[in-house]
Amino acid sequence: MKTTVLISRVLLGVIYLIFGLDYFFKFIPYQPLHPGKTGAFVAGLKGVGYFYPMIKSIQIAGGLSLMFNRYAPFAAVVLFPISLNVLLFHTILVPSGWLMGVTLMVPNVLLGFGYRKYYKPMFTMKASV
Repeated sequence: MKTTVLISRVLLGVIYLIFGLDYFFKFIPYQPLHPGKTGAFVAGLKGVGYFYPMIKSIQIAGGLSLMFNRYAPFAAVVLFPISLNVLLFHTILVPSGWLMGVTLMVPNVLLGFGYRKYYKPMFTMKASV
């Protein structure tokens, strides 16, 4: 399991770091033009102004955290909703990109399984202070 967690952690960290940095520095040459509802969705997220910079900053911080194994269980939890949204976006709205969603989701789920002992206290039914 240690090897699986290591590979998943580094893979997920590198992917999130690269795509997070690409938003700010534009070093990956592609022009995704999304028609219809997908285009409206992306335009709406970009139009509000804060959403993409916030998400991409979280991706960079989470990617670095995973790569350097600092607060990795926390980073995996923070990145999970982003991975899930990428999976849903690329399977429902842009089915041709389903592999990207799976490439993010599988290592994230494996990390969740590998770090389950750190998450166990979060599933307390009735918390007391």
